Amino acid sequence: MTVSGIRIGVDMTWFVMLFLLIFLLSGSFQSALRSSSTVAYMTTVATVLLFYGSLIVHELGHALAARREGITVQRIELFLFGGTTFMSRDSQSPGEEFRIAAAGPLGTLSFVLVCLAVDLALVGPHRLLDAIVLNGAVAITPALLALSWLLAMNVLILIFNMVPAYPLDGGRIARAAVWRATGDKLRGTRVAARMGEGFGVLIGGLGLFLTLRTGGFVGIWLMFLAFMLWQSARAALAGTATVSRVSGVRVADVMDHEPVVLRGTTTVERAYDEYFLRYQSDWLPVVDGDGRFIGIARRIRADELVRAGEGAATVGSILEPGSERLAIGQDRPLTEVLALDSLGRLGAVIATDADDTLTGILTLEQVRRALQTLTPNPATR
Repeated sequence: MTVSGIRIGVDMTWFVMLFLLIFLLSGSFQSALRSSSTVAYMTTVATVLLFYGSLIVHELGHALAARREGITVQRIELFLFGGTTFMSRDSQSPGEEFRIAAAGPLGTLSFVLVCLAVDLALVGPHRLLDAIVLNGAVAITPALLALSWLLAMNVLILIFNMVPAYPLDGGRIARAAVWRATGDKLRGTRVAARMGEGFGVLIGGLGLFLTLRTGGFVGIWLMFLAFMLWQSARAALAGTATVSRVSGVRVADVMDHEPVVLRGTTTVERAYDEYFLRYQSDWLPVVDGDGRFIGIARRIRADELVRAGEGAATVGSILEPGSERLAIGQDRPLTEVLALDSLGRLGAVIATDADDTLTGILTLEQVRRALQTLTPNPATR
């Protein structure tokens, strides 16, 4: 499924949670509705699907905010514990971090307000509360029950997400606040991740208590959730340790200063025979007459034109759309490269100077070697 050009998919674990929610809610929904099992089951299925729709609204908030900041959104994926938005890079300023992090809860708040407005317009506050607590003493319609349950669940999600613990949205907002106050992104990440570790332990303890006390599903689910939060926070802390070791290294310090490049005026046939085949490259950077980077050309496209008898066309005419944005300044910190989309797409990033002149290429292998060189061997600690 695609919404506003953003692909939305599901992980296999999503199906597990989908069926579990339907199974767990069907009985209580039937009691609240005092109707047939068919009506209760259909209401449950519709409610659960709308619930996941509300999670998509939350993630779309992040995704659209990221787009406004110039970040490419790769996809949204639903999984066992909710949803994740995959972006091409991390935030580069506290304001950017705050706006992207806050957009998700704002999406959830909007969903809550819509549900609340519809519920109050239909039945008023008294029956709304009865529907939320699944009180079978009063007549509750399927629509009222679904909206009221969605309202309550999204309020809980909103509160949970605003806890200042990384990787929750509240944790990312806390990171932005510390980052803004100190001017140090790493310190902001460490503070938020430490709070994430603590919150993970707290949730895990609560889950263990509920499991021992009731033996129910909620306790087990909380322990799994706690492990995910704790693991994400630990990974963030490990990432800050790596980043701190390379914080003084620039792109220019480790890049290849004499890469193979193509002129935009070179014919496709010549580029294919003398460059792509000779160097066995899947792609090559292209520069204009002044040496400024203008994009990349791919071998597969050059091959297609040569086979079609159109080898006289220039390389500048087969540039990959949007590839002119794949460059990074040669004086930028190496840490910024780690989150760039081009590192994953191309296995390299293009380095330029202040005038957009191509000055080098930094490959994924060079990044790995730099990290290995700067990371101390545990045996020597």
